[in-house]
Amino acid sequence: MAQGNQTKVSEFLLLGFSEDPELQPLIFWLFLSMYLITVFGNLLIILATISDSHLHTPMYFFLSNLSFVDIGFTSTTIPKMLWNIHTQSQVITYEACIFQMHFFTLFIGLDVFLLTVMAYDRFVAICHPLLYTVIMNPRLCALLVLMSWIISLLHSLLESLMVLQLSFCTILEIPHFFCELNQMIQLANSDTFLNNMVMYFVAVFLAGGSLFGIIYSYSKIVFCIHEISSAQGKYKAFSTCASHLSVVSLFYCTGLGVYLSSAATHSSHSSVTASVMYTVITPMPNPFIYSLRNKDLKRGLKMLFGKENIKVSIVLGLEKCL
Repeated sequence: MAQGNQTKVSEFLLLGFSEDPELQPLIFWLFLSMYLITVFGNLLIILATISDSHLHTPMYFFLSNLSFVDIGFTSTTIPKMLWNIHTQSQVITYEACIFQMHFFTLFIGLDVFLLTVMAYDRFVAICHPLLYTVIMNPRLCALLVLMSWIISLLHSLLESLMVLQLSFCTILEIPHFFCELNQMIQLANSDTFLNNMVMYFVAVFLAGGSLFGIIYSYSKIVFCIHEISSAQGKYKAFSTCASHLSVVSLFYCTGLGVYLSSAATHSSHSSVTASVMYTVITPMPNPFIYSLRNKDLKRGLKMLFGKENIKVSIVLGLEKCL
């Protein structure tokens, strides 16, 4: 390739889902509605956890962190896609693309670690209930979350710095709706052997290690539940981890589906469609899964809305007095 075509790239083109102008409004409103549901649903969990003192426990501390990460996860990709549809532009600057890739990698790593930490929390709660408050003390909980942030941040920084060393064509079309690490590496002109090695090593070591930790924790949980004599006790123990197990299954199954889809069919359209599952669909039902059969969280939400109603009543009363 000529040297003139390997100069520093200034912008990329995100091809998105479809260039059909008739489909753009449908895609825009569909993704806007899913994004708003995801943000407000997870935000309600965070506010309910803060407002209700009964929810100041390790499980809800990790859940509120997971909700924050899910908001960041979707906010990294969806707003830019909606803006491009609204402005009828596919352009994203080189700096914005690296920025988007960095934070997407950061938040997906945090998702993996927090789900693993929550599995450990459920293991301690069910298998060692008498020592739960001793083991899962505030210092350990804060340390687990802090370590998740540090490892994920170091990983995303490493991947971003390695991508910065790659060269690209001056005009580069990304067959995706956001700048994904794998897509960036595939479209580079320079040698990407080291980038691929690091990416796959991290995927096996971090994602595979986390999945092993989750499976190990739940194998112990199943054994402990089996040892419980009463049917009511078994049901109560299982119900405390059913929501987390559903979220873990959804997260890893969609992630595996994306990998198998991109490996089996080299079609960019199928890869983009599969990516929607874990970037948009996966974070959206999490608030509903955790609050559907959770009496404590429902009480926290009621208290949250109750406080808001009291505030509104006070404000209206003051306005009448004035």
